[in-house]
Amino acid sequence: MPVSAAYGAGFFHTVPAREFAELLGRGGHTLVWGGSDKGLMKVVADGVQAAGGRLVGVSVEFLAASARPNADEMVIARDLAERKALLLEKADAVVIMVGGTGTLDEATEILELKKHGKHTKPVVLLNTAGFYDGLRQQFQRMEDEGFLPLPLTELVFFAKDGVGALAYLEETAGLQ
Repeated sequence: MPVSAAYGAGFFHTVPAREFAELLGRGGHTLVWGGSDKGLMKVVADGVQAAGGRLVGVSVEFLAASARPNADEMVIARDLAERKALLLEKADAVVIMVGGTGTLDEATEILELKKHGKHTKPVVLLNTAGFYDGLRQQFQRMEDEGFLPLPLTELVFFAKDGVGALAYLEETAGLQ
């Protein structure tokens, strides 16, 4: 199963990222990611590859110098919009890890597309160390006040750890 993961950084999140990466790799899954060989996503790519998984990177021209040199496949997109479209196209499911503004941009676009029926892929926010608690609260308020046209539970699943994320994907999408 190809799984797209958005990148991020932070010491609190390195161990959970490694654990999730090992689960993906041991499960024979493919990591579809932004192609970076830096930060937390380097940790994830290293872990997936070490555990036997496949790596498919989707970088962008202005970041190509930071792209992982030994990915199984690396695509270089013209711009961020094309990159996001390719990431979604190549993945069977989306797991959003901790990260910064780029991660938040990717996450909100993926959720907006799902809200409008442009894809039906499962989306998981990997909420390690409560990183996305505030976002979860905001989404819940959006639902409570009628700003989401479908239940939050149909839009996104919040997982505390990689085991929960992968279990959700395997159960709801039949991904093995």
